[in-house]
Parts: sequence; structure tokens; C-alpha cells
Amino acid sequence: MKWIEAKVVFDQAGKDPMDKDLAVDLISDIFYDFGLQGVVVEDPALDPEEDWAEDAIGRAVCNAVTAYLPEDSQTEKRCIILEKKLSYLQEGSGLISRISYKKLDDEDWAHAWKAYFWPQKISRRMVVKPTWREYQAASEEIVIELDPGMAFGTGTHPTTALCAAMIEKFLKKGDCFLDVGTGSGILMIAAARLGASRVCGIDKDETAVEIATANLRLNSIQPARFQVKTGNLIDETRETYDMIAANILTHVILDLIVEIKRVLNPGGIFICSGIIQKKQSQVTTALKNTGFKIVQTAVKEEWVAIAGRLKAQGARLKAKG
Repeated sequence: MKWIEAKVVFDQAGKDPMDKDLAVDLISDIFYDFGLQGVVVEDPALDPEEDWAEDAIGRAVCNAVTAYLPEDSQTEKRCIILEKKLSYLQEGSGLISRISYKKLDDEDWAHAWKAYFWPQKISRRMVVKPTWREYQAASEEIVIELDPGMAFGTGTHPTTALCAAMIEKFLKKGDCFLDVGTGSGILMIAAARLGASRVCGIDKDETAVEIATANLRLNSIQPARFQVKTGNLIDETRETYDMIAANILTHVILDLIVEIKRVLNPGGIFICSGIIQKKQSQVTTALKNTGFKIVQTAVKEEWVAIAGRLKAQGARLKAKG
């Protein structure tokens, strides 16, 4: 597959420049509307860390937000939408920007952003560490080794961090865990490292399944404890689970809720993220109407994660651990 690197450079010059963080959020939101899970932000004001490796990017030369778009039948449409929305931003708020495109192949795409990816703490105990970086863990920390490759899911996106924190809070040792839209497998690894007896993942992308499997092995999760398969959400899932996570788009979560009830054990926890704030009440209402009690809602950078507990409705056959 080919990829398009779309880089938006924005200018803070002028009589009344927009706040830099707001500019980054507004541009990033345009990319997130395409279903992307993350962007690369460049800020000239940030100094490189003293211990950065030789392949690090160093100090940025301009303010920019970069995303990687798949080159397919929708590419031209996405680019037109992107350019129109950037134009609207300039007309409405005076944010001056320019965009450039660069074609990449799979290998180039997989490595293009690695200079930006560093160890990051995503919950109270869990740290995501790229395989090509060094990190000295504290005694209480759980380090997840990760090489996302061609799959989405580096742990740096707010929705992933929100999910990880909720898994850490609600997962009980011995639980069976399912990750819908597993990407790089980061949430499966987190659940396994936190004591889940068995972790399963589903993704419609065969490449993601291969990468998630490799990352689980990289983190010494025994093959008997995990399964990753290609599929369309949970259509073919017959086992039931104690916890299910879905870090995907809002409209997909809304379609999933009724089916999630079929494969979640009574009293089990469903964690959903990837929800924009204006859709929060819609998801919360759907969960309540389907028999869930909301046990936690968390917000980070305008993204929302919701944890709901399924009310007991009779015994079900539990997935084999």
C-alpha cells in the first residue's frame, strides 16, 4: 500500500496570532475526522532531550502537524476536504497555513514517524517503550515493548491512554479480555501484563493481526494465553469475556453496543473510547438503554472514554482461560 504524508505548516505571525496549542488541536481534529488515530506535532520551542539518540529529529524548524493518509480511492476526496477546512480556519480565525504532500511506500511510512516516538507513561503504572529506545523503569512500572510497524496504536494517542488507565483500574486477575480493533495489540498486552488469564483481539486488517501477534510475543505473553484474529468486529465471536475494550470510532461503538452485550459476562466491564465530546451523551444513553451502568467517564484532550458494567441477566458460558 502507498501512503500520503500530509504536512500542515502553520504561521503564528500577525497582529493577533492564534494560541499555538489551539492551532494544533484545530488542525489535528481535521485529520481525526478521517478516522486517523494520531498525528505528529512539530514545535520549534521544544528542545531535544539530552539523551536523544542519533536518529532523533532534533529541534523542529517550524510549527507543523503531520498525518499519514492511505492512498486509495478516497485520497483525492480527503485532500480536498482537508484543504477546504484549512481555508475555513484561515477565514474564520486567521490561522495561516500551507500544506504539502509526499508519497511514501509501506516501509517509508513505517519508519517516517519513529524519530517522534519515545517512551511514554500512559497510566499510573504502564509505560509504552518503542523497541528502538532505552528506558530505565521504576520498580512499580510495567513496561510494554512495542513496535507498531504498519498498525495503528503507539499508545501516544489520548484514547489509548484513557483505555489503558481504565483497564488498569477495573481488570481483575484471571479475567478474560477482548480487544475490538486491536491495532498494534497494546491493550491486549496491557491486560495480559495486569493479570488477565486470556486475551483475545480482533482486527479487520490482516497486517494489524500479524503485528499484534508479534508484539505479544515480544512482551513474552505465552501463545496459550492469547489469540488474535481477522474479523469484522465481533460478528463471529461466540465466547464471552469479563472485560471488552473498543478504542474505535463513535459510530462504530454505537453499532457495537447491542452485540457487546451478547459476548460480555454479567457484571463484566465494557470500555469504549475514541469518542468525541459532543457524542458523549449519545454513547452514554445507548449504554444505559442496553443494560449498562456507567462506572467511569474520563476526558483527555477533548476525547472521551466510558466504562460501563453490564447488569446481571443470568448465567453465561465463560470463555476458557
